[in-house]
Amino acid sequence: AKGWEEIRSGRDTLIAAPTGSGKTLAAFLASLDALVWRADAEGLGEGIDVVYVSPLKALSSDVQKNLEAPLAGIREAASLLGLPPPAIRTALRTGDTTPAARAALVRHAPHVLITTPESLYLMLTADRPRAHLRRVRTVIVDELHALMRDKRGSHLALSLERLDALCERPPLRVGLSATIHPIEDAARFLVGADRSCSIVDVGHRRDLDLAVEVP
Repeated sequence: AKGWEEIRSGRDTLIAAPTGSGKTLAAFLASLDALVWRADAEGLGEGIDVVYVSPLKALSSDVQKNLEAPLAGIREAASLLGLPPPAIRTALRTGDTTPAARAALVRHAPHVLITTPESLYLMLTADRPRAHLRRVRTVIVDELHALMRDKRGSHLALSLERLDALCERPPLRVGLSATIHPIEDAARFLVGADRSCSIVDVGHRRDLDLAVEVP
């Protein structure tokens, strides 16, 4: 609830919450909501609207699968309301993506791209994929704490700046992290020194219901 309010207001946002609390879905639902409204008002057209970046290829694959349920729910809700279902497309682009799948992505760009720092860099350096990135509105960076500690994070920071320069206006940045301290440094890493960032910190410890039962 706190993260969505900041994201929908158009503010760069860092969400820190325990693992399994739903922060990835929170970031995506805000973006999907914007896509649904735009589809109803003016259509979605071609080009990538949302870029999700994760340092882990396995996590990227899981995220694409986990998006299927809310997208199916959106289509079902639209059908019940007698509205045309929004045709929101997702695609996965990592080092494991086959050449055929990469070619298909270039021919017919998704609205939501799920990728890794290295694959985003490669797309920014190739003419046709680069053209699809010009209309990106939101970048979601997951596992921020894992990227801050080494050169992969520095590499991604440069790619995000290149994406800003490519787009008509700098995309909104949403960072997600489970455990990070100091959180202000993480926010500065996400957006740079010249931009402000809203911080949504809901703690790092989950409530436990613990019992010992001896039969």
